[in-house]
This record gives sequence, structure tokens and C-alpha cells, in this order.
Amino acid sequence: MNQNRNLKPGDLIEMSRKGYQHWVIYVGDGYVVHVVIACGHGSSGAISVTTGKDCKVKVKKEKLQDVAGNDKYSINNYLDDTYVPRPIEDILQEAERFVGKEFPYNLLLNNCEHFATLVRYGKPHSQQAERAKNKIIIAIINAGNVYGIMALATLNTNKRRRRRRRKRKSRTRGG
Repeated sequence: MNQNRNLKPGDLIEMSRKGYQHWVIYVGDGYVVHVVIACGHGSSGAISVTTGKDCKVKVKKEKLQDVAGNDKYSINNYLDDTYVPRPIEDILQEAERFVGKEFPYNLLLNNCEHFATLVRYGKPHSQQAERAKNKIIIAIINAGNVYGIMALATLNTNKRRRRRRRKRKSRTRGG
């Protein structure tokens, strides 16, 4: 659901992309400021979830409709209850100051949502990065549980083998 007529400068806009959300900050007159992948994987607004260690993002100011394309988007100032948004003038100046600059990209630590929330609230935050970190932690815990179960099973199997060997040796000795 695209909400063009309700947009106010400084609003965070969440765009639904295939497999992830792309975040931009609305700066007025139909323009947004956002980060764009600068390591050859994407076009305007496309942030790859698989990036190399040398991958960077470039901050661009572009027309909202060009960035959104056919993707659905909506205003999502989801941290307004947690943090006080910075004054609009500060948000707009900060956004403009970043245009043209490049930064290292990291899906979990420095993505488009981190950038947009940094500009609006002065604090980088990313719900999708938090969800990804939680999934990684759960996968590690599950892998550890599987490894632990396999180790216990191996120990039990080895104990049984040792007992059988002892029994066989004691029988062959005549005991």
C-alpha cells in the first residue's frame, strides 16, 4: 500500500522487496535519501543480502517512484515510541550531508535500515538485522545441540564396545 499523500519530510519508508525490506528516508518533493549497493550487485535501491567484505553502499537522493518501482511501500516510523525523532530540519540536513558518501555495508551491522533510523533518530537500529541475528543464534544453538547429541551417542557406543571387549577378554582368559 503506497501512501504518497501522507508522506512528511523525515518519514521512514519501508519498501517490500523480495526477501527483505529496503528502508529510505523521505526528504520532500517526491525525493528520498537511501543507501545503494556499490559493489556491482544492484541497481537503484537494490541491496544484496550477500555481499563481500569489501562491499560498500553509496548514499543517493532519488525520486521515490524510481526507487520503489513496482514494490509496495509504506510509512513506518516504528521507533517513534522508543526514541524522539530529531527536529525535521536536522533530519533533512543530515540526509543531504550524507548524499554522495560511501560507507562499508554489513547486513547485520550497517544496512539501509540502520542508515534511515540513524538519520531520523540519531541512533542506528534494524529490526531485520535483529531477526537475522536471532536466526543465526538459534541455528548455532541447534547445531550445538545436534553435535552434543551425536557426541553423547558416540560416547555411549564407545562405552558399550569397551564393555564387550572386556567381557570377551575375560572369557578368553578363562575368567
